[in-house]
Amino acid sequence: MTLKALIDSKKAELIYIDAAATVLDAINNMTDKQVGSLLIRDQQGRLSGILTERDILRFCARHSSELSSTLVGDIMTRNPVTAPAECSAEEAMTLMTNRRFRHLPIVEEGEILGMVSIGDLVKSRLKDVTVEVKYLRDYISA
Repeated sequence: MTLKALIDSKKAELIYIDAAATVLDAINNMTDKQVGSLLIRDQQGRLSGILTERDILRFCARHSSELSSTLVGDIMTRNPVTAPAECSAEEAMTLMTNRRFRHLPIVEEGEILGMVSIGDLVKSRLKDVTVEVKYLRDYISA
């Protein structure tokens, strides 16, 4: 399965935050939307960063009293790793596992098409394996 097929089936809204928003705003946004990351675009609409729960936790460990005064742009991951829409789910899972991150923006020619989490990829793989097991059982019992 390609990442394009996965994000099309997911039909999830992309959630953005401005780099000039505060970290506290980002935390509230992530909590309200029940997501683990937010995308940040530059003025041309291209991906300029990603803010993840891990970014916020690292910041809080050192500067917890500054949540309402620190800007998202100060702590976001700049130029995050992205994948093209035709990348396979297996390739994406390998990339995310090897590089140790959990959210992967899908970008084609500068346009942000979607985002997948490691959870999305695991769920997709489990579905594939379940179908494969069913067909193998049917084959054996026939």
